[in-house]
Amino acid sequence: MTTETKNFKSGFVAIVGRPNVGKSTLTNELMGQKIVITSHKAQTTRHQIQVIDTTDEYQMVLLDTPGMHMGNSSALNSYMNKVASSSLGDADVILWLLEAGIWKKEDNRVLEHLQDIGKPVIICINKVDKINDKEKLLHFLTDISKKYKAGDIFPLSSFDNKDVAKLRKLVVKKLPTGEHIFNPDYITTRNDRFIVGEFVREKLMRNLGNELPYDLTVVIDKFEVINKTTHIYATILVDKKSQKTIVIGHKGDMIKKISTESRQSIEGFLQTKVFLKTWVKVAGGWGADKNALKDLGYD
Repeated sequence: MTTETKNFKSGFVAIVGRPNVGKSTLTNELMGQKIVITSHKAQTTRHQIQVIDTTDEYQMVLLDTPGMHMGNSSALNSYMNKVASSSLGDADVILWLLEAGIWKKEDNRVLEHLQDIGKPVIICINKVDKINDKEKLLHFLTDISKKYKAGDIFPLSSFDNKDVAKLRKLVVKKLPTGEHIFNPDYITTRNDRFIVGEFVREKLMRNLGNELPYDLTVVIDKFEVINKTTHIYATILVDKKSQKTIVIGHKGDMIKKISTESRQSIEGFLQTKVFLKTWVKVAGGWGADKNALKDLGYD
């Protein structure tokens, strides 16, 4: 084993926190490119998504997770909470993301999971630059340090590039030494079909965030390359007929907008020309049906 191999760092880093605190945004920032979807709507992330950052010195596998939230009112809620909590067992290092000056009941739930975890935990406190009263910020930091005795509390200025670089360096320092976990060419363990479906769902969440509940999903029915063009056929599943009307929009204007924005994001990711065809279908109660969730890939 060479000296270079002995010094190589590799491991899993779980990014956890309550819903809508910015975990997916931080994942993309640490990665240096957009892989996972983001929106201002809570519970946008539903699955654990592994994003792989590899250099000559380290391989950091980021685990973007759903937000830990109160209650398991449906099979989908229960699934997301299980995904988030199970990620802690997979991790070598844990990043707990909080928003400066704000503590919610969901943060207590995360705290409960991290008690006696026995792994390095870095508390990342975002948007510290948004608090003008520095004494108030100091009190918040003090309260956090009393709630949880983490080795590191790392303030972030709204994901400033310099702060992110320092955070990345701190995380790598805490990774165990070891060989590559995945092929160095991989940037995620998810396949293209999954990422494409997520991009479509992102545009739905962003365009219809205030009008449509989050209980919609996207199924990629067909994915094939013909004459250097990737042809994708996607079905958007909603819970009610009224939701289908909202997604389609007046004279189909909303579904056209969502399809166009989705195609542009997919072309950027795949680096190829894309033909995208979307349909909207009513599938009542899919989010409450464990068997339906399993069939749709929530397993």
